[in-house]
Amino acid sequence: MFYQFSHHGSGDYFVKEYREDFSFPLHLHPCFEFITVLSGEIKIIVDTKEYNLHSGEALLIFPNQLHSLQSEKSRHMLCIFSPVLVQAYSAKTEKNIPESNFFTPDPYLINALDELPEDSKSFYKKGVLYSICAQFDKDRRYISKDTIRSDLLSRIFAFVEESYDKSCSLGDLSHSIGYDYAYLSRYFKKSTGISFIEYLNQYRLSSACSLLENTDVPILECALSSGYTSLRSFNRNFKNRYAMTPQEYRAKSRKHI
Repeated sequence: MFYQFSHHGSGDYFVKEYREDFSFPLHLHPCFEFITVLSGEIKIIVDTKEYNLHSGEALLIFPNQLHSLQSEKSRHMLCIFSPVLVQAYSAKTEKNIPESNFFTPDPYLINALDELPEDSKSFYKKGVLYSICAQFDKDRRYISKDTIRSDLLSRIFAFVEESYDKSCSLGDLSHSIGYDYAYLSRYFKKSTGISFIEYLNQYRLSSACSLLENTDVPILECALSSGYTSLRSFNRNFKNRYAMTPQEYRAKSRKHI
């Protein structure tokens, strides 16, 4: 299992792929993932559940849900997108995961996504993605993450979700969940392929991206609200990750609305 760090959670992240006879090992990332089968059959494991998808059927996988794909004769379309693109839905489901990730979307929604260029304006992407989420949400039953977060990795993710905007060091985590500091450091790195501080920093930057895109609050407030105590460190981390300043990111995101 590994953490797919390339799929960060910045507000404009949107990738669409088409694959044939494709398999991928157990992994997770901070984005939503929509998968629909175009032909054949795919076996997908999400957390502890196994799904066998046929043509026209789909899954909506939530951020940080473990999943893997296995197929020999199939073709599918996959879309990975930031929670910020469907902010109202991701806020509604923030503390939950679905009992089942399976649904059968209307063919017109699959066609709409199929025909949506990756460089489309943000509101076009949001229109299609919100429609997919709305259909998935209809009559959906959800489970609180707290009721299923018994494994250590999930407890770490939960701690970051709840504490990223304040003191959230590995020492704080160790004290909160009662595990040795050094053990947690090794465990997280081995489980995800990245360090705890890398994950925390990216989580905070994703939060800042959402504020930069959707509000007019000052840059300093974006930094403080995302857990940074220094504007200098925020600007440095932001530029290292996105190759632009927060001001430039805000200006660019407004052009794509």
